[in-house]
Amino acid sequence: MAGSSALEKTLRIIEELSAPGGPHRLAEVAAASGVPKSSTYRILASLVEQGYAVTDGEGSYGIGLRLRSVAARVCAERPEGITELLEFLHKGTGHAVHLALRHGAALTYIRKVESGRPFRSPARLGMRAALHSTAIGRSVLAHLPPEEARALCRAAGAPAHAPGELSEVRELGYALDDAEEGTQAGAGAGSGAVRCLAAPVFGHDGAPVGGISLTAAAALTTRTELERFSPALLEAARGVELLLQRG
Repeated sequence: MAGSSALEKTLRIIEELSAPGGPHRLAEVAAASGVPKSSTYRILASLVEQGYAVTDGEGSYGIGLRLRSVAARVCAERPEGITELLEFLHKGTGHAVHLALRHGAALTYIRKVESGRPFRSPARLGMRAALHSTAIGRSVLAHLPPEEARALCRAAGAPAHAPGELSEVRELGYALDDAEEGTQAGAGAGSGAVRCLAAPVFGHDGAPVGGISLTAAAALTTRTELERFSPALLEAARGVELLLQRG
């Protein structure tokens, strides 16, 4: 396949990367795509950097969350697409994943993928929680008009979050419950304080309609370890956003 353009090579590599049975070894991808091994390595390294591929660091490559999000957009008419995307986020992080939608001053949890670790998230499907009391809720409040955010907190009988705190959430793109008082895990192994990283999901009009989160036991995961997954969380949030908008 001499003379193939860089784009053609990249597309062939992506096709082989997405083939069943992954992750795939570098040599397998190169042979199946017909791209020289050295070029395959460079292209895969770029795909990993951009989030379209992941690597185990030992020569095997699989599809990344960004490529999964693209697939979700293509398959937006399939209702199971959101669940697949949340499950993929869980597999990539090892943490519990939640999707909650806003209803007034509260959130309702509508999807959940439980952690495979010795820890069970306290959130349950159908459970409602005040916006001010959760990381997902704070990610929503940060993207509402300030007066509306203050009014929602007053309606819930809670003090409004400091403008600086919500401004930081907007700047980072995510909110964090860092084992704060009131965030307690449910019964079972690993119960105790939790850490939760959350990103907002926006509707057609640009207003936040809910969010997704990663939840981990504070005793098992540090803040730094959890925040390492913020790029994956934000990418997943954009994928869920598109699926909801097209649903």
